[in-house]
Amino acid sequence: MLSDDFGREVTGVRVSLTDRCNFDCIYCHNEGLGDTRGPMEPSDSEMSTDDVVRFLSVAAEFGVEKVKFTGGEPMLRQDLEEIIERTPNNMETSLTTNGTFLPGRAEDLAAAGLSRVNVSQDALDPDAFAEITKSGAYDRVMEGVEAALDAGLDPVKLNMVVFKHTAGYVEGMVNHVAENPGLQLQLIEYMPELTGRPDWNIDIQRVHDWLADIADEVEHRNMHNRKRYWIGEGMVEIVDPVENANFCANCHRVRVTHQGFLKGCLNRNDDLKPMGEMTEPEIRAAFREVVSNRVPYYGEYMIRNGEGEWEFNDEYVDGTW
Repeated sequence: MLSDDFGREVTGVRVSLTDRCNFDCIYCHNEGLGDTRGPMEPSDSEMSTDDVVRFLSVAAEFGVEKVKFTGGEPMLRQDLEEIIERTPNNMETSLTTNGTFLPGRAEDLAAAGLSRVNVSQDALDPDAFAEITKSGAYDRVMEGVEAALDAGLDPVKLNMVVFKHTAGYVEGMVNHVAENPGLQLQLIEYMPELTGRPDWNIDIQRVHDWLADIADEVEHRNMHNRKRYWIGEGMVEIVDPVENANFCANCHRVRVTHQGFLKGCLNRNDDLKPMGEMTEPEIRAAFREVVSNRVPYYGEYMIRNGEGEWEFNDEYVDGTW
């Protein structure tokens, strides 16, 4: 297993299969790109089935235990089931999706080897859902969650980005998860730098405090300094990476863009490393280099100045910033 200079072993990878999406969520920095007519073969700008599988085979050689397939909307890839089926057997597979294509495909995905699924759902009200996602697919998403549960892909984690437009729906979503076995909720801290709308931000600590008051049990995870709130039948976890040095210090994932570039950090694009023509020796070399150059974003790449504000650390930032 490979480790970076900060002792962080790389145990997981996130692989984007496409930047296309059939939603147009207002908080997303990559809204509704590309041809979204339905599941299809990979486009010329996307990794092929063989490219993805070849990378995962190399990652498995280095002891990577988990892969999460993301997008865009990864289920716009018609070959998703084949990719999952051809993923190395010792690697746990999961998927982040908006859920619209789970009806009719969830059973096949589970049969191919998919272990878990995260479904993006920012409100339980159809009108609010449509306003946030610019989509009328609310009923389809609800059907998708049920299809995933029926296929044994439980627990199904619902992903909800918490910001100005969704804060009023958090309580309803928490109650929904608490009352429905098989569901968990991830409340994801809004990242204003991705949208350029800092005025949409809210104080995520207020959500922590409220959950602590109503939870039956609170579990503290050392990983990423996260807390889990057990409420009724469900579990609620807040993903709060913004300015969280502990989160970055415990990051064990490498990412792959849909075009086949390796990167060590979600927040950076100055560390992209192409994998050549996808030959295994080139992938091995690129993987080793990316892991070697990984730097915790908060705490090393970004450091606090004398006024307590975050600023770039010149030791790790090149002249393009």
